[in-house]
Amino acid sequence: MQGNLDPSARTALVGVIPAQQAGVGTVTSGWVDMRNLFALLATLNLGVIGAAGTVDARIDQATDANGAGAKPVAGLAITRIVKAGGDNRQAAINVRQEDLDKNAGFRFVRVTVTVGTAATFLSATLVGFDLRYGAGAANQLGTVAETVS
Repeated sequence: MQGNLDPSARTALVGVIPAQQAGVGTVTSGWVDMRNLFALLATLNLGVIGAAGTVDARIDQATDANGAGAKPVAGLAITRIVKAGGDNRQAAINVRQEDLDKNAGFRFVRVTVTVGTAATFLSATLVGFDLRYGAGAANQLGTVAETVS
């Protein structure tokens, strides 16, 4: 580890589901190219879950940035979170390049969140780690307003 580097030099905010009250159905982040990342951490942030509501989240993979051939990544899904005890919780999913079906050309990932029964307040963030080329700040989403050191 290089202790003199700011964390923002080693990480990049590469995907997001903006904070929202998500209705019943599915919301997703944009597709992220794993070619330049050694690893990615997807975090799910829940607020109040609607009455009898459920939340599922998983990592999907695709062969291009438009989602061609999209399918779930085996083993990269959270255990369902339910209203009873589920309000104001978080979950995290670790993703590594070797988790993807690279032999079939899959290199893009996204987080998919499915809300069941009742609307739920949520957001999700995808953070890329140890970029192959350039500092993290140079590889962030265009919507990042500022990085302070």
